[in-house]
Amino acid sequence: MAQSIPAQAVSVAPRATVPATRLLSLDVFRGATMAAMVIVNNPGDWGNVYAPLLHAEWNGWTPTDLIFPFFLFIVGVSLTLSRGTMGSWTRILRRSAVIFLAGVLLAGIPRFPFATWRIPGVLQRIAVCYLAAATLFRLTRRDGRSNARQALTLGAWAAFFILAYWALVSWVAAPGGVAGDLSPNGNLGAFIDRTVFGTSHLWQRRRWDPEGIFSTIPAIGTALLGCIAGLCIGSNLSRPRKAAALAGGGVALVLLGLVWNESFPINKNLWTSSYVAFTAGAALLSLAFCYLVVDVRGWRKWAKPFEIFGVNAIALYVFSALLAKLLGYVRFATADGRASLGSLVYSRFYEPLAAPKNASLLFALTHLAVLFAILYVMYRRRIFLKA
Repeated sequence: MAQSIPAQAVSVAPRATVPATRLLSLDVFRGATMAAMVIVNNPGDWGNVYAPLLHAEWNGWTPTDLIFPFFLFIVGVSLTLSRGTMGSWTRILRRSAVIFLAGVLLAGIPRFPFATWRIPGVLQRIAVCYLAAATLFRLTRRDGRSNARQALTLGAWAAFFILAYWALVSWVAAPGGVAGDLSPNGNLGAFIDRTVFGTSHLWQRRRWDPEGIFSTIPAIGTALLGCIAGLCIGSNLSRPRKAAALAGGGVALVLLGLVWNESFPINKNLWTSSYVAFTAGAALLSLAFCYLVVDVRGWRKWAKPFEIFGVNAIALYVFSALLAKLLGYVRFATADGRASLGSLVYSRFYEPLAAPKNASLLFALTHLAVLFAILYVMYRRRIFLKA
């Protein structure tokens, strides 16, 4: 999967301080999600990876399938806590455009192959979902309106996107296909993506794309559910009651997703409605845990590494992407031909250390450790990249 939001081309805030109004538990949740992203995206050998660190092949889920929806959910929570959301419309539009363009550019680095340049992508989906959620949040925010009333309105919008997608997938057939086809090539979303982009601009030039146009509709619902969680945190409830409300909502959504899975399978690639419910519920439970432990109980020392990742999520993404590109595209001549820098480092230093899957995981953890060292220096110097 998995990536996070990009930088504002990228703007740097040197010697800036982390705002005192930041919600530490949200930074910790974001940082843990980002750390997981780095680990699952950078194994030493894709042929030797523990099953929980791989995406489900099609229907079903693994812990890895939670990472992207967790981040979209966090985007929704964050925008309710940001003063900028209620500021200039220009800022929202600019931020969405920068995120989208960054995703397109990073997909092309380093060769920028115009004939096969992937157009959909994770960052592109985040940009669209952020724009939609921020717009609806602003339009439903009225003077004197309680958080509860706005949450109900946003919940209705989330339900609309999720149910509309379910209905369209279930009852509308792609030309030449049948309604309700959830196969990789036969689903309605795959037809739309092929029609708009052609096959050469989709993920690895396949006939479908996991971040395509159609499945972005329910993904907006994921971000809106994050907005509702943010409104709960910003309400006048006591902190323990906020944590309980988040956890209760999480349990309800997880159960809804599991029940819905029986007729509309949990599927990340299609971002099915059951997947939205299940993963949003898991995100609520995770946020409730972080909020209870960090903000209610005040147990914060253990969370410092995740805070460092979380407050500089943009930098973590940018550096992770560039490091992966460097390891993959720098090549050297070998006795068997040419090998990438990453494969050489892995085969010479990691493969001899442990069993294949452990060596592959150790390589990913080293990748994360290198990035942590960079972000730690930035954190100490109060340097944060902003969108």
